Amino acid sequence: MNIPEDYRCGLVAVIGRPNVGKSTLINAVMGRKVSIVTAKPQTTRHRILAVHTGEKEQIIFVDTPGLHRKTGKAMNRLMNRTAANALADADLILFVTDATRWTEEDDDVLQRLQSARAPVIALLNKTDKVHPKEKLLEGLAELSARHAFAEIVPISAVKRDNLDHLMAMIPPFLPESPPLFPEDMETDRSQEFHISEIIREKLTLMLHQEMPYGLTVQVERMVREERGFAINAVIWVERDSQKGIAVGKNGSVLKKVGRSSRLEIAKLLGAPVHLSLWVKVKTNWADNEKDLMNLGFEGS
Repeated sequence: MNIPEDYRCGLVAVIGRPNVGKSTLINAVMGRKVSIVTAKPQTTRHRILAVHTGEKEQIIFVDTPGLHRKTGKAMNRLMNRTAANALADADLILFVTDATRWTEEDDDVLQRLQSARAPVIALLNKTDKVHPKEKLLEGLAELSARHAFAEIVPISAVKRDNLDHLMAMIPPFLPESPPLFPEDMETDRSQEFHISEIIREKLTLMLHQEMPYGLTVQVERMVREERGFAINAVIWVERDSQKGIAVGKNGSVLKKVGRSSRLEIAKLLGAPVHLSLWVKVKTNWADNEKDLMNLGFEGS
C-alpha cells in the first residue's frame, strides 16, 4: 500500500448512553460484526477497536461501554472508566443519541463532553423510528441547542441510512499520519475474545431480567484439529441459583446457546466447530476487580 503524504489516521471514540446503537453503528460502517448487539443495556463491556482502512485514511473506531449512572459494582465502575479513557485519547468523538427520546443519562454523557479536547459530532440515531418525519427537524434543532457540536448528522445505523455521508465527513477531523495498523486488520481483539462474546450474546438474548448482567464467558481452550476447531468455554455466574437458569431444564438453555453459538463461530472461523460449554459459579465476580482482570476487563 502506497501511503500518500496527506494520509490521515486517528482514533474516533463512539460514546453514548447504554443501548443507543453504538455497536450497531460500528458493525454497519465496518460491514461485519465487530461487537455483539442485543436489546439489553450494557451489552458492550469492553473497549473494542474497529479499524477501517481506506486509500487516504485509516479510521480507528473505539467502541465503548455505555456511560451510565449505576456504579454500585466494580464492573460498572470499570466500564465507565473505560469509556472515559476513550474520550481522553480520541481525535474525534461521535456522540450517539436516540432520535426517539432524550434521557437523563444522555445529559450525563453530554456533561462529560463539555471538557473533551476533541471535536464532537452528534449523531441522531434511529431516525427510521421517527414518525412523522417533521419531528426529526425538531429533534435536530433540540440537539443543536444543547451543545456547540462540530456537526450534527441524522442516521439510522440499523438501516445504514446516511452512513456514507458520515464516513466522508470524518477524515478531515483526523491528524495527518501514516496508518497505525496493517491494512488487513479490522479489530484489535483475538478470535477467543470474539468467540466468548458470541456465546454471551446468545445467552443474553435467551435470558431475561437481570440474569445477563451476572454472567460472563471465558474461552479456556481452542485447538485446531483435523476436522475443525475444538473449543471449551466456561460461563461464569455469581450465584448457584443463576447456574440453574443458565443451564435450563434438562440442559435446554445450554443446548440452544451451544447450537446457535457453534453456527456463528463456524462462520467466523471458516471451519466446523465442536463447542463444549460449562456453567460455573464464581461468587460476586462482578464486584471483584481481581476477578474482573482475570476475566479480561481493562483496569485503566
